[in-house]
Amino acid sequence: MDLGIDDRVALVMGASKGIGRGIAAALAREGARVAVASRSRERLDATVAELGGDVTAFVADAGDLDRLAELPGEVEAALGPVDILVVNSGGPPMGGPFDNSLAEWEEAYRSLVLGVRVLTAGVLPGMRERRWGRIVNVGSNSTVEPIPTLAISNSVRSAAVGFLKTLAGEVAADGITVNTVVTGKFATDRLAANEGSMENAERSARATVPAKRLGLPAEFGDLVAFLASDRAAYITGTAIPIDGGLLRSV
Repeated sequence: MDLGIDDRVALVMGASKGIGRGIAAALAREGARVAVASRSRERLDATVAELGGDVTAFVADAGDLDRLAELPGEVEAALGPVDILVVNSGGPPMGGPFDNSLAEWEEAYRSLVLGVRVLTAGVLPGMRERRWGRIVNVGSNSTVEPIPTLAISNSVRSAAVGFLKTLAGEVAADGITVNTVVTGKFATDRLAANEGSMENAERSARATVPAKRLGLPAEFGDLVAFLASDRAAYITGTAIPIDGGLLRSV
């Protein structure tokens, strides 16, 4: 299937490992010119070397709003205007409603909500002018079915989804789609840390996920690549789960 994104410029945040790297790999494989961003130069360089293709690294911390405001312009100067924006950030710390400090809540809101607003504001004018654009947010199942140990994620990620749903309605007529992909249990370093080890995470998946396994970052990347494509032009304002059937809600 020709996704129609050959030579499109994509900016992928949090792209040096895990789901972000899986997304960057899928877009590069489909011929996009991919800007990969994260706060670790070392991991970014390893990602560029591994992925090959037209992939360029940019150091940026999702919580540094001034840096995020600069980033779309830097990508445009190096690769061309951003056609595809993938917003992805590390998850906030675990804890119940009152287990985390206000500083941790504020940090999560800055990276997961304000960061999304800053990045989308940076790419939307050009997308509107060209009448084509794709914005994909990497979310969590916790916004659909709150998880008791993830109070910050339940709350803050839901705010981002609400913002993006509102945005989707405003830019749909300009040929721009805005979607969130909500993820379940994927084989990432973060999940392994939360579960104590990757072996524990795999054991938990076999017990709780109908598919009886963890998802692979490459599988997540394939879905995002489709949402970024010409073929997905009529899909917008949605929150799409990819979780092996983990969500129980309809």
